[in-house]
Amino acid sequence: MKQDTAFRVLTGLAVAITFSLQPGLCQKPGPGGGGGAAPGAGGATTGGGTGTPTMTPTPDRGNLPKDRNPSPFGEQQNRPIFLSGRVQLDDGTPPPEPLLIERICNGVARAEGYTDSKGRFSFQLGQNMAVIQDASYSSVNDISANPSQGLNRGSQDPTGAQRKGLSERDLMGCELRASLPGFRSDVVNLGGRRMLDTPDVGTIVMHRLANVEGTTISTTSLAAPKDARKALEKAREALQKNKVADGQKHLEKAVELYPQYAAAWFELGRVHESLNNPAEARKCYAQALAADGKFVNPYLQLAQMASREKNWQEVVETTNRITKLDPFDFPQAYFYNSVANYNLGKFDAAEVSAREAQKLDTGKRIPKVHHVLGAILAEKKDYTGAAEQMRSYLASSPNAPDVALVKTQLAELEKLSGDAKAKADTPQQ
Repeated sequence: MKQDTAFRVLTGLAVAITFSLQPGLCQKPGPGGGGGAAPGAGGATTGGGTGTPTMTPTPDRGNLPKDRNPSPFGEQQNRPIFLSGRVQLDDGTPPPEPLLIERICNGVARAEGYTDSKGRFSFQLGQNMAVIQDASYSSVNDISANPSQGLNRGSQDPTGAQRKGLSERDLMGCELRASLPGFRSDVVNLGGRRMLDTPDVGTIVMHRLANVEGTTISTTSLAAPKDARKALEKAREALQKNKVADGQKHLEKAVELYPQYAAAWFELGRVHESLNNPAEARKCYAQALAADGKFVNPYLQLAQMASREKNWQEVVETTNRITKLDPFDFPQAYFYNSVANYNLGKFDAAEVSAREAQKLDTGKRIPKVHHVLGAILAEKKDYTGAAEQMRSYLASSPNAPDVALVKTQLAELEKLSGDAKAKADTPQQ
């Protein structure tokens, strides 16, 4: 009877998981693949990365007292640090869609800006608070167990200097890279960089990974005619300003001019989702995939839609497609797959996917996976392992809305674990 009581507590966990994890698909569409701000939007990004910003004058170091050391650590005033450069693919061409530029400090990633249509970028470090991650990140952000955090935990600046300028000391242990699933980015070392150094960091080259077919940038964008590309750019600018009707009009023009424009079909699908037209959104995503079957972004959106609708078999099939196209860059796909298999009662498959999600989620952006894995292990009667996962979830998400539920579940699991241990320790008659 004790086990029955515990599992009555765990009953309905599937619903609790899925409803607390659904992404807010009515967010403002952005570049490339999902949830991002358009290039040049937000914070102090200058001109959308199209030119070198004007540097803020710095005090004349020649007037410092002689006993003051003008080294990177002699004067710790936070001042603006501007960076510019360009990104290109390993074949020498610029990326056909805007790419996210990240600053990585001690393993923690923070979005800084986007490239423009020619692969150039320019921004002030630490100031672009409006930048939201691209498709691969947006899904992760949306399934954060604590929506009040805004940007994902991984994007929080460990120095705490988001709204103030950065000191040169803040850049110790930091690198700059471009982010594109399926590719490895060159990195620029920011450690030791000084305020008066040239902003230009040079060219960051993206190298395609072996055994990865999928990408968040559609290859059909390379063949898009100029007028269609211009229509897509105008759509993104309109959507960034929350002019949804104008954005929709430009996107419809883009796909009319170029019916194979997978990126435009994807953005149009997101617009219909934001307008609560799921049937139209699905049609647009289907058009995007018909044009480019290796374009991952529509699959991500379809998986999220199916999850909201509790169509678990569709979630499994769609996320399996994502992980086949790219088994390395989408921990959220394994996460959704785990939730879906849990709801289908396929606990072995659910456990495999949950553990893969944990392994790939190096930025710890999906703390909810601990809760899911705890529920899976409870179903498999591994109460000790389940309790450990529940504790990990509570430690990583102390302000999550379902903390009370998880604490109740943890108490029951600890009781069951203790009972199981006591039974195992009792000598057999």
